Amino acid sequence: MSFLKVMIFAVLVIVPLPQVVCRISRAKCSTSDPLPFLHKQYQSGDLIVVNMLSQIYVFHTMIDFSKRPSKELFEDTVIMTPIYQHILALEFAITEINRNPNILPNHTLGLQIYNTYFMTSWTYRASLELFSTKGQFIPNYNCETQHRPIAVIGGPTADVCLHMATILSLYKMPQLIYGSSTDSSTEKEAILYQQMFPIMDHQYKGIFQLLLHFQWTWIGILSVNNNSGEKFVQDLVPMFAQRGICLDFIETFPVIEYSNTILELVEMELQMYMVVMKSTVNIVLVHGEIYGTVVLRLLSTNLKSEDVSLWRKDKIWMMTAEMDFTSLPFLKNSDLVFLHGALSFAIHSEEVLGFQQFVQMRNPILEKEDTFIKLFWESAFECSFSISVMEDENVIPCTGKEKLLALPTSVLEMDMTGQSYSIYNAIHVVAHALHDFHSSTVEYRTRGHEAKLEHLEQKLWKLNQFMRRVSFNNTVGQKISFNQNGKLDTGFDIVNWITFPNLSFLRVRVGRIKPMDSQEALFTIDEDDIVWPRRFNQVQPLSLCNSRCHSGSSRRKIEGRPFCCYDCLRCPHGKISKQEDMDDCSQCPEDQYANANQDLCLVKIATFLMYEETLGIILASSALFCSLVTVGVLWIFIKHQDTPIVKANNRNLTYALLIALLLSFLSCLLFLGKPGKMTCLLRQTAFGIIFSVAISCVLAKTIIVVLAFMATKPGSKITKWVGRRLAMSIVLGCSLIQGIICTIWLTTSPPFPDADTNLGVEEIFLQCNEGSVFMFYCVLGYMGFLAIISFTVAFLARKLPDTFNEAKFITFSMLLFCSVWLSFVPTYLSTKGKYMIAVEIFSIIASSVGLLSCIFFSKCYVILLKPALNNREQLKRQTQRKT
Repeated sequence: MSFLKVMIFAVLVIVPLPQVVCRISRAKCSTSDPLPFLHKQYQSGDLIVVNMLSQIYVFHTMIDFSKRPSKELFEDTVIMTPIYQHILALEFAITEINRNPNILPNHTLGLQIYNTYFMTSWTYRASLELFSTKGQFIPNYNCETQHRPIAVIGGPTADVCLHMATILSLYKMPQLIYGSSTDSSTEKEAILYQQMFPIMDHQYKGIFQLLLHFQWTWIGILSVNNNSGEKFVQDLVPMFAQRGICLDFIETFPVIEYSNTILELVEMELQMYMVVMKSTVNIVLVHGEIYGTVVLRLLSTNLKSEDVSLWRKDKIWMMTAEMDFTSLPFLKNSDLVFLHGALSFAIHSEEVLGFQQFVQMRNPILEKEDTFIKLFWESAFECSFSISVMEDENVIPCTGKEKLLALPTSVLEMDMTGQSYSIYNAIHVVAHALHDFHSSTVEYRTRGHEAKLEHLEQKLWKLNQFMRRVSFNNTVGQKISFNQNGKLDTGFDIVNWITFPNLSFLRVRVGRIKPMDSQEALFTIDEDDIVWPRRFNQVQPLSLCNSRCHSGSSRRKIEGRPFCCYDCLRCPHGKISKQEDMDDCSQCPEDQYANANQDLCLVKIATFLMYEETLGIILASSALFCSLVTVGVLWIFIKHQDTPIVKANNRNLTYALLIALLLSFLSCLLFLGKPGKMTCLLRQTAFGIIFSVAISCVLAKTIIVVLAFMATKPGSKITKWVGRRLAMSIVLGCSLIQGIICTIWLTTSPPFPDADTNLGVEEIFLQCNEGSVFMFYCVLGYMGFLAIISFTVAFLARKLPDTFNEAKFITFSMLLFCSVWLSFVPTYLSTKGKYMIAVEIFSIIASSVGLLSCIFFSKCYVILLKPALNNREQLKRQTQRKT
């Protein structure tokens, strides 16, 4: 173990740090008490003395705390220099009040200071001494009315406030505490003290808002190992979890007690500090007492000598307002690099005019009543006033002419700190409460001096009510008042620490937590004014468990790790995430698709089977061409309507069939172009009815052929059925059934324009939704039923011996028709988008061409190219030859 570490062990065991208890009493000061007092008397009017107990010593030797320290012991002590400002703030406030003729014009304030020796037992003892006779520790036995206290100011640690309230509340003693409270006091105790420390909830909210503002979600916590630290952790950790902030570690630094051994303290602290410095967190939230920076500075100094790599690993310390800068004399020359860029909360304070001049005027030669100034002077300037010590050649004598301005701020801050500002305001609260108390008592004005004192003591507990109701503007214009719970109605400052090589530092106010009327806190921060630790190159640092998940990916929790530690997964196909660290990817709307980076949804391109595209041109051209061919065939039949071949095949059915085929070709055009409401209604219904008419005509032709053959037999009664009425009845009857089916379809669930968003990644296909798929297949099924009947009849009549028998041609046409539509169904169901429409158009054209070519092309050939065969005599001779 190195010599430096041993030295630190010793200091940690024997360092008592400041915990202050002040009392205000009507008594002149005495120097007979063995405790070190700072005595100040102002001889005018009634003397009211402020008695202040404070732990401000560093002891060089181990002492027995079972006994009361003696005067000789304090000759071997040095003062913790930064805490001396608390004493100066107390004295400055008293001096300021005594000079103000508007506050307590007939009274003068003085002060006394006690030391609680960093021990709970001495806090209780100091509290009980307030009710003991001067120089004798006999609690509740005090015959000297001049030594009875009026009010007590206590702090800065929560333990001092709690232990002090336990004793003083029994006597209904008015109290002001300028340290944080653990809220463990009873209701009876709580109403007897006012808290100069702001509402703790505002500090909690400020911590959350500061962390969330910089998006620091991966932090560590250091807290003092006492009730205050436990409550801090218990209150914050659940709230952190609710706000998405998780912790890598929760470590405690031990309370410095004399019961600890050297080995225990150092091992605990070094182990704690190693955990902190090896962690990946960049933000460490530190909750401690006023001596917290001493621990950090000690450990930082020790780590620098042990592990340089860890020492260079800067952390951003976020300190609570309970902490303040404190130091020890032997740390005077150690650097403050660890504090550079730190953020801390501080009790809101303003610059008090005249305080710096008051501090600079301090002189150890002139201030003979000030017990502490020589101790401070010797510690700050490393000199001595003792003649016996100055005989040593290495000791520099103190002249009293040393300049306080030459001291670095690590030794003495010239600006009033938040803790000192609280003490300053506490004295003013007591003074204003006393002023209001005396002003409101008629008996106090009318009776004599002794009666006044007696009345004041009898009504002492009422002073607390005046303190709770007090409201005034202090010398810097800040309103001082308490809420209904007795807590100071003020906020917190957010301070950025900037250190310099000359062991000085600067506290820069970069934000504010300001209480509002609604019990909420207004958070403001100016991040441009913040100086970050040097390792971050003046770039706002991040504190995350892992790198952020970029847009286009989502987070996946890691088993066994805190909830803010996660892996990043690429979004599934079709999903996006627009922001970083998304818990899940979102699905794009149906009319949009995810881009390549999966961080944005793009609008799908609307597509349909257009006339302009190649497939549309081919299909439209084919439909028009077939339509022209059909018109040509119809023209040929009309022109040659009196020829035997036209007459023999029932001209009216032929014309109806040709017109139906023409319309079927033209109906293909309804399937091209952007679908609209009307085109969707007409597409399938027109197609179904037209084809039903065409097939009905073919069926009628076949039936008439069969009936005509049967009517040629002698004595046949079927002759009367062969004629125009039968043909029209068949066509109209079969078509009417299809029309009824289509009507039911249109009235129940008609087709409508729709969009198929699942067709392609980047496209949305505009189509006609069939509405009722069942009705659509009913239409197709009925057409198929007619086609099968027609095919069957034609097939049976194909061998009838008739020159004009069309049964063979109808059989082939129906065979082709059925083949096309039987193959249409599976093909239609297996295709999507424009190709599904193309299949239906092709099926319409192919089946129509099959009917047209099989039935009419051979007749057109005879009419146009073999006119000699188109006469009755020639046909009869051919018939006779066959017979």
